[in-house]
Amino acid sequence: MKRLKIYSAVTIILIIIVAILFHNRAKIKAETKNQTLDSFPVNVAAVTKKSITTHLDLVGNITAYNDVPIVSEAQGKVTKVLANVGDYKPAGSVLIQIDDELTSAALKAAKVNLEKSKKDYERFQQLYKDKSATDSQLEGAKLAYQTANDQYVIAQKQDNDTRVTTPISGIVTSRTADFGDYVFSKTVVADVVDISKLKININVDEHDVFNLKVGDKVDVTTDIYPGVVFPGVIRTISAKGDAAHTYPVEVDLLNSKEHPLKAGMFARVTFTSHTNDNSIVIPRTALVGSVKQAQVYVVENGISKLKNIVIGKTYNDYLEVLNGLNEGDTIVINGQNNLQDGSKVSIVN
Repeated sequence: MKRLKIYSAVTIILIIIVAILFHNRAKIKAETKNQTLDSFPVNVAAVTKKSITTHLDLVGNITAYNDVPIVSEAQGKVTKVLANVGDYKPAGSVLIQIDDELTSAALKAAKVNLEKSKKDYERFQQLYKDKSATDSQLEGAKLAYQTANDQYVIAQKQDNDTRVTTPISGIVTSRTADFGDYVFSKTVVADVVDISKLKININVDEHDVFNLKVGDKVDVTTDIYPGVVFPGVIRTISAKGDAAHTYPVEVDLLNSKEHPLKAGMFARVTFTSHTNDNSIVIPRTALVGSVKQAQVYVVENGISKLKNIVIGKTYNDYLEVLNGLNEGDTIVINGQNNLQDGSKVSIVN
């Protein structure tokens, strides 16, 4: 009987302890819940107008500004070779001479015929003034002179075509015709490139291309010359993108005598973008939703208010705001995942 009383007392004590523990646990949970619902800790930032500078690095391939295949308009045997691979040739220089014996003779005959036709036409003009020639005779002399002039122009061009020239100043990178070879008309006999000026073609993502404009200056670097920066400028920006939503951008730069570049080399192009000093710019972390349906939480008197905003340009970690915010507004930049419109917040910056 005594032992039963002891067991009963111990059981009662254990029940009381367990009840106290459950009570305290429920109380702690309730207090924690009330605290959580009472206010949410957030980080905030003041909305200001400022200028943001961003850099975009992309790799492209250097190409010659002009790369011209030289085509022979004449056909015949090569009698002279006046250019070798690697030679620099000014515009108009003869690279290859094709046999011109027949074209030269034809040109001389056409010239003689032109001079004779011109004299005959001048003579008939005088006779016509003296009323010693008819209208048809004068017209016939004029037609003969015009025909002779056309034949001379054709003969002159055919003779000039035997001298294959380069239309640009540049370096001969290939020559397919040698002395004694027979060249056919419309055949490529050489290639000339102008690398005094170079260009780099780069595909820029649609999110970045709208931060660029024609005439912007860029920095160009290569692994060949570490630490050397070549100044470049954006020449063109395509209005049409490809399947990957990138847009071709062409960058021009002058070649350097101290650090000469060659076509075919890789180059790194650094694009620099700036915002307007009067632009309202916010951290991207403040954004709620997407850029197209952008919202942010503005804190007023300890209460969060959800506001719609209009986003302009994007600058990596920052966004330009065109409408919806004013300078001096306090926005939530961290902790907004737990917020709703009208939630109480506590600033913990």
